Amino acid sequence: MKKIIQTDLAPAPIGPYNQAVLTGNTLYISGQIPMDPESQELISGDIIAETERVMQNLKAILQAANMDFDQVVKSTIFVKDMGQFSAINEAYGRYFNTATAPARETVEVANLPKYVNVEISMIATLD
Repeated sequence: MKKIIQTDLAPAPIGPYNQAVLTGNTLYISGQIPMDPESQELISGDIIAETERVMQNLKAILQAANMDFDQVVKSTIFVKDMGQFSAINEAYGRYFNTATAPARETVEVANLPKYVNVEISMIATLD
């Protein structure tokens, strides 16, 4: 059985999807973009600030499911410019212990929702 996870501390979905879905012990978090959940304004101009906002959105969703970054087993990072990889990686890395960090791929794409520079999705488990 699936349970929809929703929090006002992360941006509301901009389409026909949910912030996250918990099924069994696995949480699937939809891609998050650098949108402030209170103002619904995009953070732009500084890729580190953008990535930090994305990670804060993901943290809020994890907390809504009574989880944290230690339980993340897989991340997918979509970037508009692979030249920003180091800066994105710096901000992203602050949320994980290197020894237990999740599996991950980073993919450069032509465009992202609302024309942002970074989007990150995650999978976490209670195991």
